[in-house]
Amino acid sequence: MPALPLPPAPEGGLDRTAVLDWVATHLGDLTLEGDDPSTGGLDGIAAGAFVGGQDAADQALAMLDIGGYARRRSQVLPTTARGASRLSPYIRHGLLPLPTVWAAVAGAPAPDRGRYRDELLWAEYARHLYSRVGSANGRALRREQPTTGRTSWSADPWPSEMACMAAVTEELHTGGWLVNQTRMWLASQWTVRAGAEWREGEDAMYVHLLDGSRASNRLGWQWTTGTGSGKAYGFSRWQVEKRAPALCRRCPLKDRCPIQEWPDAELGPAVDGPDLGRGPVPAGPETVQGADADQVWLTAESLGTEDPALAADPDRPAVFVFDEPLLRRLRLSAKRLVFLAETLGDLAERRPLEVRLGRVADELAGRSLAATWTPVPGWSRIAAVLRPVEVHPWPWLMRPRTSSLRSFSAWRRDLRC
Repeated sequence: MPALPLPPAPEGGLDRTAVLDWVATHLGDLTLEGDDPSTGGLDGIAAGAFVGGQDAADQALAMLDIGGYARRRSQVLPTTARGASRLSPYIRHGLLPLPTVWAAVAGAPAPDRGRYRDELLWAEYARHLYSRVGSANGRALRREQPTTGRTSWSADPWPSEMACMAAVTEELHTGGWLVNQTRMWLASQWTVRAGAEWREGEDAMYVHLLDGSRASNRLGWQWTTGTGSGKAYGFSRWQVEKRAPALCRRCPLKDRCPIQEWPDAELGPAVDGPDLGRGPVPAGPETVQGADADQVWLTAESLGTEDPALAADPDRPAVFVFDEPLLRRLRLSAKRLVFLAETLGDLAERRPLEVRLGRVADELAGRSLAATWTPVPGWSRIAAVLRPVEVHPWPWLMRPRTSSLRSFSAWRRDLRC
């Protein structure tokens, strides 16, 4: 296929009409909205709560203040009281590498710095796990999901008559981002409370998240539901009243709350999942392999100016392919593609860039490519076909070595971090 016209650069978040039109024109039929007339079709394509691009990422990092993070990180409402850093969409797409964010909080108060760096380490743990087990993280890692005797839930595991569920799903569907606390609410309500299939719930969240990755999202669900941790998170009214009391006050079910008590679900039986014991974690090269490639192959994990393959030569052209078969299967919300388009539009103002749509291996066949090794199974599969002539190391926060992945704490002990 011929190259797509370049996406427009972000307009500071004030007027995003041009990028919405670009996504609707070139990618609209691959989106959740374009595939489902009930969501408004192409007229329903909208932007999320974050502007994409390196400029936006750099501004967010410059404004980062984690003072009080240890106390406020789980606050939900009012939004002005939230302590979350709101950097995750930029971290997920490589605009802010984890080592850069780690260094940025070095001067913060010790309790807040420690708790925040724990969150960065959790994101790194998710990548280590994904690098080891790949798509097997979509199966129960340690136990089957909890069993519940409840049969009174409506067809929707996230019932809209519950003010907490209505508010959180609205924020997910319109903004594409949630604090960790409400992600746990959704996962626990879907699986531990309503007894619905956890993989379907993970998909329902993933398609909307601007920071959505199979590494972090699946690990979060497995930890919350007990399939990966051996202990399910019990969502109840207590958490809502503590973190967002206004929701309970206005809820039509406040006098007959269906989550008044702790859930009575029991952990499922142990499973014969992937080996999580002490063993090697694929980490990619420690030094650059090869040289003198003509172009940089970009992926959704490597869109920042600090990406090693990009940074090696600021003038070298780059190419990004929207993976048409993958997008057609996933049917992501358009707001995710708006964020990517804005990021590419920003990058196009910094260096020569080509944007394509199709099957990645076909679109890039026969090219001399530089790339950054990436800890996702799709990258390895496509790289085996394209055979980049120049491969750069992934910017790990903690480079993997032989370690146990059975739990976050075991992993930390093995890495001595």
